[in-house]
Amino acid sequence: MRLTLVIPCYNEAASLPALVARCAELTAAEPAIDVILVDNGSTDDSPAVLARALAGRDRVSSVRVPVNQGYGFGILSGLRAATGDVIGWTHADLQTDVMDVLTGLALFCDDAAPAKLFVKGARHGRPLGDTVFTFGMSVFETVLFGRRLTDVNAQPTLFHRDFFAGWKNPPHDFALDTYAFALARYDGLKVARFSVLFSARLHGQSHWNINWRAKLKFIKRTLDFSFRLRRDLASGAH
Repeated sequence: MRLTLVIPCYNEAASLPALVARCAELTAAEPAIDVILVDNGSTDDSPAVLARALAGRDRVSSVRVPVNQGYGFGILSGLRAATGDVIGWTHADLQTDVMDVLTGLALFCDDAAPAKLFVKGARHGRPLGDTVFTFGMSVFETVLFGRRLTDVNAQPTLFHRDFFAGWKNPPHDFALDTYAFALARYDGLKVARFSVLFSARLHGQSHWNINWRAKLKFIKRTLDFSFRLRRDLASGAH
């Protein structure tokens, strides 16, 4: 069973050399894995840095989104180019190790029905404030959808390509994590979680988790999308 990991990268030029090197270690450790780095409309030196870092690399490639249209759009662009039986994504900031997908792939290989499996990391080692914030959002999502949805934005997120083929109207922003997880629950997929260490960023800062004002904006967008998604899932228009 083969796995394609998609990593959206937006203005991550400083992190890309270390990220590409780690991805090369991942693909060397497991020949059944390939990686697609999505240059998601970056406006910094990411294209040039990627070109240099990927030169001569095997099974670590990139696709370019000319103009940034959202975190989810970049991931979807990578998923459409993916060729693995199992596909999914993680983040470019190296706060979770790309090597974590080795555990995820093993879960699919050991499962009798891999096409009905949804695998997601479960973060530990985060600051207390972020943990409390995530707990509150998890309670809200679980109550709203009537299904257990915890640590929705944890990575990696992995699933069989057959599940992806059924996506009708996925969002182009950070709500993609909620969409995929909620849809997996509604479709009756078996959800498997495994612990991943969440570390500090090597470079730069989060594009949304900056302060409480940014978090409140994120909460509003999440609430609005979640209520729409619940209606769509109930009507089958997902």
